[in-house]
Amino acid sequence: MSIKKEAKTTLIKEFKVHDKDTGSPEVQIAILTERINNLTEHFKVHKKDHSSRRGLLKLVSKRRRLLDYLKKHNSAEYQKLLGRLKLRK
Repeated sequence: MSIKKEAKTTLIKEFKVHDKDTGSPEVQIAILTERINNLTEHFKVHKKDHSSRRGLLKLVSKRRRLLDYLKKHNSAEYQKLLGRLKLRK
């Protein structure tokens, strides 16, 4: 359940920190969030797809680690990113 190339480039353009940015934590978290949302929709139809569910759990934990890193190093950007991605309610 990967994302399309066009969707990935729009996410990079939206969340980049500088002009040549493709791998900052903000961009990585945005891409992971998109993949997690896609997999969540997939599981609404395919309830017994356990191997993909394991991949989903790995993605969630990776995003959690990146969010912890961002919170530790730049808490203002962390709060802004949470608002933009609507991760906390």
